[in-house]
Amino acid sequence: MGADRSGAGAEGGVRPLTDGARPLKPPPDRLYGRQRSHPLRPRQQTLLDVTLPRLRFAEAQAAEPRAAFAVPARELWLEIGFGGGEHALAQAAANPDVGLIACEVFENGICSLLSRVVPEGGEATAPVPGNLRIWDDDARPLLRALPDGCLDRLFLLFPDPWPKARHAKRRFVHPAVLPEVFRVLRPGAQWRIASDDPTYQAWVAEVLARQNFFHVPPPATARPDGWPPTRYEAKALAAGRAPLYWAVTRNVSAP
Repeated sequence: MGADRSGAGAEGGVRPLTDGARPLKPPPDRLYGRQRSHPLRPRQQTLLDVTLPRLRFAEAQAAEPRAAFAVPARELWLEIGFGGGEHALAQAAANPDVGLIACEVFENGICSLLSRVVPEGGEATAPVPGNLRIWDDDARPLLRALPDGCLDRLFLLFPDPWPKARHAKRRFVHPAVLPEVFRVLRPGAQWRIASDDPTYQAWVAEVLARQNFFHVPPPATARPDGWPPTRYEAKALAAGRAPLYWAVTRNVSAP
């Protein structure tokens, strides 16, 4: 991760985890999997070529992230892995005075969001939400570039569970990532995590039980108020899986 500007070191705030009998490996430079599931259709390519640049959050804007929005932002929120964009768009519409940076690397998911933002034929000219920006790369370099305490809320909803033990290092909820999340969240800010995968649920519970950066109430078993639904949650419920919803709060001081 980046420089530890908050004084919160991984060794001080997280008790060690193992990957089976071995020490847990640090996260790789690349957490995500495929960027594209199938060849893009012409409309999708146009969305990426024309509409995405209109909403893209640039790394050069990270030093003053609220200035990247076309409207004044009372708060700054970040969603990591927005999937099809249902949650991000619902939050942006319900909170017009909040600046939301939505992160996703999967091109089909980005196209899904963009197709809801602009009509066909309006890729270059139709209005776009002034309080929404898109980061189309791994979220960790963005976290490292953001200022201390700049985020008021963070979302990680139904991430890829990477269920095999040897893939544990690829999970965003990772002991080495927690200090950076702590650094960019303001004291008292909320980190929302949801998963329907039993392996990932157990992993989140274990990682959060071994750290001192966040206050961790028991997870909810039903989606709380103010959490817009996503397609991944709908698929999980249809398949009979039981999601868990964590709302953890950033502690005031470093461990």
